[in-house]
Amino acid sequence: MAGIPLVDLYTWVIIPLFIVVARIIDVSIGTIRIIFVSRGYRFLAPALGFFEVIIWLLAIGEIMKNLNNPAAYIAYGLGFALGNYLGILLEDRLSIGQVIVRVITKRDASVLVEMLKQGNYGVTTIDAEGATGQVKLIFLVINRSRLTEVIELIKHFNPAAFYSVEDVRSVKEGVFPMERSGFLSSRINAMKVRRKQK
Repeated sequence: MAGIPLVDLYTWVIIPLFIVVARIIDVSIGTIRIIFVSRGYRFLAPALGFFEVIIWLLAIGEIMKNLNNPAAYIAYGLGFALGNYLGILLEDRLSIGQVIVRVITKRDASVLVEMLKQGNYGVTTIDAEGATGQVKLIFLVINRSRLTEVIELIKHFNPAAFYSVEDVRSVKEGVFPMERSGFLSSRINAMKVRRKQK
């Protein structure tokens, strides 16, 4: 670092790096907060919002102190972009909430239905009429954390099946497999159960 003035190092490296990190954290928290709001988590969402705004104020404060520093602006935009990306990755990892899976298949779906039942999934099947003839409609609501497992079953037993996935805001009753989750997921699921019992 010899030959680089400390003032320049602070202005062009340390401040932009601080802004990038702050923006990554606050935007990631904001992404998770929005997901929590859409899922109806009334206590977690405001708590995350509190920390999100505090961190954002720190980042914007540094911008206001360094209005003549173009590196600060670039760092602010870069942190925002990376924060969105990280927030989406975190949401995928957390796998919060439930989803509806609808499967439409022309093939005999009895083996797929049986495998889903053996996995303790609540399955509803309906005989329906498609554009090209008789089809079987399979309908189930599952925890988002099990979506990959269910899709793999669908692809294995009915590779040509059409399926769609939609988010669910809330679910009452139903048949769900036991979760093999970590500490955070188990705490979120416990809060969800308490909220539904009120």
